[in-house]
Amino acid sequence: MMRFLKSYSDTHLDTVAFLAILGEGSILANAQVASLSRLFYLPRLLPAPQALLRPSRPAILAPHIADVAGVQSGNHKRHVNHVAHVLINGEAFPKHSVRVYKITRNSDAAPDLPKAKTKAPLSVVALLGCAFSLALLILSILMDDGMALLATILLSFLSTVIGIGQKWKLELTKRTSRDTVPPGDVVIRYPKGNFLVIKCTEETSRELYFAPEEIEYQITRPEIYRLISLLGTLMLMFGVICLGSATLPLQICFAASYMLLNAAYWIVAALPHKLHWNLTCFRVEEQKIEKPEPTTFTEALWQAIAVTKSTEWCKTGKAAPTTEAWNQWLHDAEVQARTVEQYVDPTPCTTYQLPDWNPQEALRELMNPSRV
Repeated sequence: MMRFLKSYSDTHLDTVAFLAILGEGSILANAQVASLSRLFYLPRLLPAPQALLRPSRPAILAPHIADVAGVQSGNHKRHVNHVAHVLINGEAFPKHSVRVYKITRNSDAAPDLPKAKTKAPLSVVALLGCAFSLALLILSILMDDGMALLATILLSFLSTVIGIGQKWKLELTKRTSRDTVPPGDVVIRYPKGNFLVIKCTEETSRELYFAPEEIEYQITRPEIYRLISLLGTLMLMFGVICLGSATLPLQICFAASYMLLNAAYWIVAALPHKLHWNLTCFRVEEQKIEKPEPTTFTEALWQAIAVTKSTEWCKTGKAAPTTEAWNQWLHDAEVQARTVEQYVDPTPCTTYQLPDWNPQEALRELMNPSRV
């Protein structure tokens, strides 16, 4: 005969502690930007805290796959720096599309470096976890549940210990020379064949695209960080043991809290990363190309060449095959690009007016074996 619960006392939540260590993916999705904020120190319930108790900390921010080439500088990289990707997410644009943006430093903005937003979804979930901790602390005292009280204290202050070990600040390499800053335009080619053209100075391109994003941790010595991680691990283990020994009503409260927090963190992980960053130190202006949206890689490559009026970056970033036909096509494309005009429309927005040249047909003729 099938057995069902007949009364409240038949409920068993011996495995409720497992809920405290579920949800690593949602925590890691925004762990780096979260640890930029001072709210990371806040005592609170944190799902899957073991995901942040690593033997070593990341030395860089997570990069994104793309081919980055400097138009004038000749610089080349195989990935986009994290902050630059958050500022303009080129992966989100359609296949074979070309987008042009001008990025300048915003001298009136504060702060002068990328920071974590204070009013952001990550702040909301941090405050939610703190509210649950406070509620559980009060309930544990009112219900005389010592084990639940210990579990609340250990699991809540675990986030503070993690915050001490993981807190960091971002440093972007700046140009030290006081000479006139030359153009530093950048072309980014993504795996699905779309291009992102960035019009900027050499200083800005170095900060965002070519210089490494330096992570400066508050705790610099690795041995001290490992001791902090050990303390955090012990707090997690003892907290889970205490939680498993708490009374049934408090276990239900813990279970509900962790389920709600896991759901909240998964929702936040699904949001665009830009919502968590304060990037007001940069001003971004979109520019337009007066041509239909490209449908092939060749058309997209031509539009990127037309905007930059150069093909050197194609060779640096190996954007085109090194055959005789393609080399001739690149030469012809550069000649055509010199005739590109630009104007400011009433929006106002800088717009590029391309010549009446068919890049696909030109390449087809160059590849025709019967061509004289």
